[in-house]
Amino acid sequence: MSGLTHFDGDGQAHMVDVSDKPVTARIAVAEGHVRMNRETLALITEGRAGKGDVLGIARIAGITGAKKTSDLIPLCHPLPITKVALDLTPDDTLPGIRITATVKTGGQTGVEMEALTAVSTAALTVYDMVKAVQKDMEIGSIRLTLKDGGKSGRFENP
Repeated sequence: MSGLTHFDGDGQAHMVDVSDKPVTARIAVAEGHVRMNRETLALITEGRAGKGDVLGIARIAGITGAKKTSDLIPLCHPLPITKVALDLTPDDTLPGIRITATVKTGGQTGVEMEALTAVSTAALTVYDMVKAVQKDMEIGSIRLTLKDGGKSGRFENP
């Protein structure tokens, strides 16, 4: 299990001890999308969804998801998140909604999971808001695109 920090020497799962790590500025950016029919996308962009402002509610849900990550992912540390920003952009070429989340903290561990959770939560909320008109939407391509800060430094995913 060498290199996998969430396992101890006996192969048992544990929460990583970060108490000796320095506090540094950290950032993570993740992205994903919800693919849907053009008609469903028009319903969202024209503000005709019966449940309300789909993109606005999904943005708030993504922020909430980032803040609740340690409640959802068992070995994640609760972190003092200093920024969560979500961009939900309609894309006619998909067709659907592209989602990007940026999360920042000043802490002893990174915010990659928070950014990924923000995107996932926002995507699930988009699905929930319009599932009455389309049940076969596809949530996909959720991935980390950037992380910076801490011992491992900068990572960019092209």
